[in-house]
Order: sequence, then structure tokens, then C-alpha cells
Amino acid sequence: MISRSLAVGVFALYRVTAWAATPLVHRLLRKRLARGREDAARLGERLGHAGLARPDGPLVWLHGASVGEALSALPLIERIQARWPGLTILMTTGTVTSATLMAERLPPGVLHQYVPVDLPQAVRRFLAHWRPALGIVIESEFWPNLLHAARDQGVELALVNGRMSGKSFVQWRRARPAIEHLLNLFSVVLAQSREDLRHLRALGAAHAQRLGNLKFVTPPLAADPEALATLEAALGARPRWLTASTHPGEEEIVADAHVTLARTHPGIVTLLAPRHPDRGGEIAAMLRGRGLEVACRSKGEALTAGTEVYLADTLGELGLWYRLAEVVLVGGSLVPKGGQNILEPAKLNCAILCGPHTMNFLRVSKEMAEAGAINCVTDAASLARSAGTLISDQAARRAMIEAAGDYAKREAGTLDHIVGALVPALDRAAKNPL
Repeated sequence: MISRSLAVGVFALYRVTAWAATPLVHRLLRKRLARGREDAARLGERLGHAGLARPDGPLVWLHGASVGEALSALPLIERIQARWPGLTILMTTGTVTSATLMAERLPPGVLHQYVPVDLPQAVRRFLAHWRPALGIVIESEFWPNLLHAARDQGVELALVNGRMSGKSFVQWRRARPAIEHLLNLFSVVLAQSREDLRHLRALGAAHAQRLGNLKFVTPPLAADPEALATLEAALGARPRWLTASTHPGEEEIVADAHVTLARTHPGIVTLLAPRHPDRGGEIAAMLRGRGLEVACRSKGEALTAGTEVYLADTLGELGLWYRLAEVVLVGGSLVPKGGQNILEPAKLNCAILCGPHTMNFLRVSKEMAEAGAINCVTDAASLARSAGTLISDQAARRAMIEAAGDYAKREAGTLDHIVGALVPALDRAAKNPL
């Protein structure tokens, strides 16, 4: 009772603070808009103003923060459509990149909106318009006002592919009554790993269970066959490698590694796909400042015989880059960002390198390393050494590619298990009269 009272008090304070911070949040949205991090045509959605009409009938709402979470939801969305055809599905995300990708990848009939910022009036507008019967949150989006308002309006909530990193666990443990209260707003809590399950239960989600990781069942990233053929022809027999989803601080390491590799692999091309393509200009300037010949895809610059770094600063083409290079560094791991999705290249015949910062995929990276499916590097020298070995040694490269592919196939039944756990909630949603 003491813990519950404390949690209620904490969230009351949070709600009052959110009201008071409304002008600051509006100012932040304007700043993000100026930096290209918000969609000018749809900015109202971030304040809860719907950009689409609500269809009649029951509606299920799925939310994923960004690209990775949204992509992992696609197989679940397709299964829901097939089994519960009377349900309208609304997908929300919070980034421009994810919205662009969802416009291309969502099945017909599935709606997309930006998630509202966690202001009381914004979430009330959102929920009043869409009136979902069930909300499915992917991974770790614990927005107090949004979750509380949903439950207050009778929306059942489920947490799928739940994730609680070691760092987040330590932080939330200091406010255990608050996170326990939030976790118990969910009628279903499905963890993506044993470690996540342990953390979620320790924080108060006694009903949590682990049924597998949705990212294992996400289909391989798509690629335009014509673009693939064009780039294959431009690259010819030149050695190449890919650095995917890089963050600030990693491109400089990649540039140094490229210079080292060029000494032993004449004509090598580095394909560089930043996590945020809007950073393309600054990355290109840095590379050119180091004397490297750069071609930018976003500007339509051709990949020629003189190109040393091909800057893949576009949205939604990561599947293309993974198909062009068998040796791949997955970014967000050489700097403390937690690492990007290492299962995506595993499904597309890649030998995978990553840095030491893989908190977002801790279990997966550990198991893949034990299976010989990834190599860990720490700096430009070790990156160049590992990439150079894999480029030169076909047998070593093929062994890593096979190990990664085998690992990615391990949890084929995950989707069936997750859908099975959601059946009661989805059945209730399908019978909702709204």
C-alpha cells in the first residue's frame, strides 16, 4: 500500500510537471523541426491532433519508438490482420525515419500516425479520437501520461518484446514503486530475453514471461533489384565492406580503418550508411577533409572508379547495402549507443563485426559471439585488421556467414508463441463495440 501510494504521488507530480513544461515541449518540437527531426506536414500528430479519420469498428493500436521496433512489429501486424480481419490496426512511431519506412512497409489497410508527446492534453486528444480497444507497446516505451490515460479510458495494454537493459534496470530500481506501477498497467508482459525477463520481474512485473524475440522473425530487409544491379555493376570486382547505422564518433574510426585497409586492399570501397541520413553533409565534409574521395547517394553522385567512400545517406535502403557487402560493421557499438540490430545482416549473408557497446542486444551478441557469428572490435586498428582478414579469407568469411544465418533461424516458433499469448486480449478487442 505504501508503494502504491508513493507511485500515485510520483505520477501526480509528473502530470503537474508535464502541464507546466508544455511551452518547453512546444519549443523543443520546433527545434527538432528545424533540424529535420520532425515532419512539418504532420507536426500536429505529435500534439495529439489526428491526421486521419478513424474507421468504424474496433481498433488495435501498436506502438514502436523507431525503426527497429516498428520493423519487428510487422510480422505481428500481418498475423493479426489474417486472424482478426475485422480489426483496424493503427501503428504509431516517433521518428521521421520510421514514418518513412512504415509508409513503404506497412500492409494495406494499416494506418500510421506519429505518437503524441507525453503531455496530458496531447495524449487525451489522441486517445479520444482513436479509441483503441487494445494497445500493444513494443519493447520499452513507458510514457506515464500515455499509459495512464489509456487505462483510464478502458484500453487494455500489452507489452511485447519487452526490453529492460542493465543500465535502465539500475536507474528504474531507484524508483521501483513507480516502474512497478507502470508495468502493472499491462495485462500481458512478454520479455524478449531471459535477462529482460529477470529485470522486469525484479521491478514488479510478476506476471511477465519470455516467449522469444520478435526480431528473430522479422523478414529480411528488402532491396530494389534494379538499384542492386546498378551498384553491383559500378563496384565490379573491387573489394568492399559496409559500415551500417553509424553514429557520431564512429565515422572517424571508419575513415581511419579505410585508410589502413587501402594499403593492403587496393581499390577498396567503404560503403557508409549513417543511422541518421540527415548527417550526410557533415560526414561527407569530414571524410573529404581527410583527403578521401566521397560520393553521396542522396545527391545522386555516381560511384566511380575513383570513389573511396560511398555515402549511403538515404532512408529505407539498408537491405540494399547488406546485399552489396559480405563484411559489415554494425554501428552504434563503437560508441556507447547500445548497438543497432545485428540480426538484420545475419539474415542477409553477412560476416558481422561490432564494437563493445551492444547493450541493446546483449544476449544476442553474446550468443552470436559464442557461435562464431560475430567478431568484436574496439578501435580503428582492430576494425581494419578484422575487416581485412574477412575480405581476404573467403573460408573464414563463409564460416561466419553460415554461423550468423544458423543463429537467426533458431527461434522460428517465436511469432506463434507471442500471438498465442495475445489471443485473449485480441479476441476481447475484436468484440469491442467501438
